[in-house]
Amino acid sequence: MTEQTKTPGRRNLLKGAAVAAGAMSVPMISTAQTTVFRFQSTWPAKDIFHEFAGDLAKKINDMAGSRLKIEVLPAGAVVPAFQLLDAVAKGTLDGGHGVVAYWYGKNQAVALWGSGPAFGLDANGVLAWHYYGGGKELLDEIYKSLNLDVVSKLYGPMPTQPLGWFKKPVARVEDLKGLKFRTVGLAVDVFTEMGVAVNPLPGGEIVPALDRGLLDAAEFNNASSDRVLGFPDVAKNCMLHSFHQSSEQFEVLFNKSKYDALSSELKAVIDYAVQAASADMSWKAADRYAKDYAEMQSKQGVKFYKTPDAILRAQLAAWDKVTTKKAEENAMFKKVMDSMRTFAQRSGRWKNDTDVDFKMAWNHYFAQRKS
Repeated sequence: MTEQTKTPGRRNLLKGAAVAAGAMSVPMISTAQTTVFRFQSTWPAKDIFHEFAGDLAKKINDMAGSRLKIEVLPAGAVVPAFQLLDAVAKGTLDGGHGVVAYWYGKNQAVALWGSGPAFGLDANGVLAWHYYGGGKELLDEIYKSLNLDVVSKLYGPMPTQPLGWFKKPVARVEDLKGLKFRTVGLAVDVFTEMGVAVNPLPGGEIVPALDRGLLDAAEFNNASSDRVLGFPDVAKNCMLHSFHQSSEQFEVLFNKSKYDALSSELKAVIDYAVQAASADMSWKAADRYAKDYAEMQSKQGVKFYKTPDAILRAQLAAWDKVTTKKAEENAMFKKVMDSMRTFAQRSGRWKNDTDVDFKMAWNHYFAQRKS
């Protein structure tokens, strides 16, 4: 073979190599379709809680890019609020946003994540127990025992919730007896033990029931939610401080089969988005709750009162009585209580010994001084 006959072959090889090199220099564009998860919250669209659900979804969507998109619908868009857990487990919804106490009817032990004094832990302390003290494993065990195909992630420590909204302030434990009152979770049993007639209505039904006289008093959660739901329009007295739900947090649910099908990278995006949303929710709440608290007083004539210590002590006594009985009847209930108690004794002692009294400093700068 002569040199001339080899030249065209060499030219073709060089040309092919050049084309390949050029192709390698062009960025690869993914043609994979976006995975869309349809979520529903347990909150009305106008509630700040639904906004929190949207905040979390946005963080996931922003970090996931075009690979995953969470779409959040308000309560009732697909199923009623209290049917969310079953809808997610069955795959009717891909996920949801609510609170663990709503699943009280499945196994009363789940309400321990939101109801009661939590052995002195605040909401952030309960989350610490959940992630570092064994709580997560126990909640997973409960859901598995109920054949619920879900992945649960807790976040968003809530500030202490008010005792509730009343037509007139309550000053004694006796003032609560016979009142038609709304609450949820184990708080139902605590207030029932205190002689209250309890009706565990979903959030969107509370104010209409108060307005029609079906309820005498009710609690929901916080200044912003309570204001937008219309509590100041039907009651002008709100009692602050209570142990009935002093340590609650949000729950994000995923259908387990659909969650497990995600890549490990997308699962990490979700985990870190949940953590980021937990912090962001706390900061937003400190801003928004304070504004609505002030405006309800200055613009809507709401009067806020501290719940008397006698009522708070009666709550603790009722809680002890209720939970002792339930722990005897429900082995998982006792298991959760024992785990939380062990963590709270150690962590609570450290926190109580080390935290300074911030109220002292606030009073120093802002409390009115007598002349």
